[in-house]
Amino acid sequence: MSTCASFAVADFKSDLKPIWCPGCGDFGVLQSIYRALSAIGRAPHEISFVSGIGCSSRIPGYTTAYGFNSVHGRALPIAQGIKLAHPELLVLAAGGDGDGFSIGGGHLPHAIRRNLDITYIVMDNQIYGLTKGQLSPTSPRGLHTASSVFGSLEDPVNPLLYVLGYGARFVAQGTPADMAGLSTLIEAAIRFKGFSFVNVQSPCITFGQPDQQLKAHKAGMTSLASVGHDPTNRIKAMDLAQAYGSTLYTGIFYQDPDAGPTYEEAVETRRTQFSGKPIVPRQRILENFIPR
Repeated sequence: MSTCASFAVADFKSDLKPIWCPGCGDFGVLQSIYRALSAIGRAPHEISFVSGIGCSSRIPGYTTAYGFNSVHGRALPIAQGIKLAHPELLVLAAGGDGDGFSIGGGHLPHAIRRNLDITYIVMDNQIYGLTKGQLSPTSPRGLHTASSVFGSLEDPVNPLLYVLGYGARFVAQGTPADMAGLSTLIEAAIRFKGFSFVNVQSPCITFGQPDQQLKAHKAGMTSLASVGHDPTNRIKAMDLAQAYGSTLYTGIFYQDPDAGPTYEEAVETRRTQFSGKPIVPRQRILENFIPR
C-alpha cells in the first residue's frame, strides 16, 4: 500500500464531468473529497467509493477510485461487504439525506454498531433534488414543495442526534461554504479508525430553501472550536446537536478517544483464535501468484 506516497488533487479526478446544477453545493463537496484523498496519500486503486441514488450519489464516478453506484439506500451494506472482503482498501460511502435517513435509514445503526473502518459522507440538503423537490426526512416542518402544497406536517430527522444516539464514534458536520474546513473534516474522518460520519450541509440551488444557500452558510456558520467544544464529550456533543436546523455548527462533534477494535479486526482476531493463523488479505494472496 502506498501510505507514504504523494498524490495531487488531479490524481483523483476522473474524465467524467459533473452535471449538477450550476451553484450546487456538491461541487464544493467533491473538491473537498479530492483534497482530503490527496492528503491521505493512498493511491486511487487502493480506494473504494460506494454510493446510493441521488444527485450526491454521482460522486464515485467523478473520482478515479473504484466506484460502485448502488441502488437507493444500500450504499452502507455494500461498503461493509467490500471492507470485509478487502480490509486493506480505504472504503468510503456517500449519499444524500433521503438515501441515508429514509430508505437506507435501517442500515445506518447496524453499520455504526459494527464499527467497520468506513467513512460515510452524507450531503444533506433537506430536499429530494434529483426527483424535483419533494420533502425529504430532514425537511423542516412547514416547508412547502411542489408535492406538499400545504407544507410539511412532520418534524425533521436530526441526523446528528441519530448517529450520536446510535453510538457513532466519530461525528462531524461541515459545509462547502468552507471548503478548507470541510476537506480537513473529511480527512480526519478517513484517518479515524472505525466508522466515521460526516454530515455536509450541501444546499440544493434549484429546489432548496433560499435562506439556506452557500452565502447564508458562510455568513451564519459557527465553528465548534470557536465555542470551546471538547469533541471527546459525547453528552455535550448531543446537546449541541439539538441545534440542527437552527444553528449551523461546523467541526467535529464527537471523536471517541478510545474507539476500540474495528469489526474487521475483531473478525481477524476471532478467526485467528480458531485457526491459529492470521487472515491473509486477498491482495497479498494474489501477489504470491504474480510472476516476478
